[in-house]
Amino acid sequence: MGLQTILVVDDEPGNLAIMRDILADSYALVFARNGRETLAAVIKHRPVMVLLDVGLPDINGYDLCRQIKQLDPSGVIQVIFVTGFTDPEHETAGFDAGGVDYLVKPVSPPVVRARVAAHLSMVRATALEQSYQDAILMLGHAGHYNDTDTGAHIWRMAAYAAELARGCGWEEADCARLELAAPMHDTGKIGIPQAILRKPGPLDEQEWVIMKTHPKIGHDILRMSAAPVFQMAAEIALYHHEKWDGSGYPHALKGKEIPESARIVALADVFDALSMKRPYKAPWPLPEVMDFIRAGSGSHFDPDVMKVFENSIPRLMEIHRRWERVSDNSVPASALTADSDLGA
Repeated sequence: MGLQTILVVDDEPGNLAIMRDILADSYALVFARNGRETLAAVIKHRPVMVLLDVGLPDINGYDLCRQIKQLDPSGVIQVIFVTGFTDPEHETAGFDAGGVDYLVKPVSPPVVRARVAAHLSMVRATALEQSYQDAILMLGHAGHYNDTDTGAHIWRMAAYAAELARGCGWEEADCARLELAAPMHDTGKIGIPQAILRKPGPLDEQEWVIMKTHPKIGHDILRMSAAPVFQMAAEIALYHHEKWDGSGYPHALKGKEIPESARIVALADVFDALSMKRPYKAPWPLPEVMDFIRAGSGSHFDPDVMKVFENSIPRLMEIHRRWERVSDNSVPASALTADSDLGA
């Protein structure tokens, strides 16, 4: 991979030379001396950063920054103002125009290198987080591509799971991570034949043998990433069909042998499946849903999670109401913008 490109804009050749001496060893540098050259360089070279003087001969740097932003609707380009103006009004104007930092001449080489590196690091982190979110979105939908589940189910269920985790005393960052991991719980269904997933009647014994392989398939796919969100997703995928009394699959684990993440998702998944409208059934009334889930406490479900569930019903129903207007194939932005420390 080549060096990242930085555009340095200044009408004084001496200032351009100073920046070249400071940054040329670490970045690919492009230079411009006025607004016209700057815009042409942005279009041609697509820099990740512009070091921008304010006092240019044909335009002030603040207006030029706004024009750069118009050429960069994705917001990739970071603008740092480098200027001799030291008063707070100019600094404020720089940030108002869209700059991410403001350096005063004469510049300090260590400060320039540190500020540039810090802002580019944040850009890389943002891009990486977006990649994780894209992968989560795709894997969540892929797991249900040939299934009869509606698209909104996995995201609504994930919101329920996060609320239950809060009630179980999880830290907020872990709750957010669970909300992102839970939609991938059925990723392993990618490996299950469509004829089984879409069979209108009960599965026969051999079909159930095949169906019961999807937790391991999902786990094997998701564990390939070392990122915490995918490690949690792999754990949930493998264990979300285990039951408290040991009658689940694939490993017939009992009680707290089952990771708490999977115990939470198991309950959230059933709650949503019963309370949602499906092509073959109307949503169950809440009292019937509660009776069914209560009957599974101590057999299917963790009794402690069940207590949290009982206490969380008002908040779960509020989540349900928020999702009532969401179409089956859409996902609200809030579903994938939690501060989940994806790559930590």
